[in-house]
Amino acid sequence: MKKPTPTNREELRTRIRAAGLRSTSARMAVLERLEAATNPLSHAELAEELVPHGLDRATVYRNLIDMAEVGLISRSELGDHVWRFEIRREGHKHQSEHPHFVCVTCGEVSCLPNVNVDISPSPGSKKSVIGELTEILFKGRCGRCV
Repeated sequence: MKKPTPTNREELRTRIRAAGLRSTSARMAVLERLEAATNPLSHAELAEELVPHGLDRATVYRNLIDMAEVGLISRSELGDHVWRFEIRREGHKHQSEHPHFVCVTCGEVSCLPNVNVDISPSPGSKKSVIGELTEILFKGRCGRCV
């Protein structure tokens, strides 16, 4: 996990305030951890890291929900009934429509930022059968589990 720099902290604080939320120490801690993550994290994973630093599980959860509601982070459920959260990075289209990969053996979840899924109508079609994508999920075995 990368350590937040003072500039990065101020940028995160500004983003929280711009979203209409107060920049509390709990929100900063949650957002900083998501900023450092390389894959979506569950509430349990975040709480495991943040509770020893003085936050309680309920505070972590409330802040995740608050920040998801204002669009600072994305919340997705990848077929296992566990909500996972990831930061929406400025300047990137890091929304729910980007694909994820779930390893069916170890459960590891990864973003697939360089995978594009084209849902435009097929040649000869007037319109796509898909009206709106809400989630793209690939399942298989990761490189460690093959």
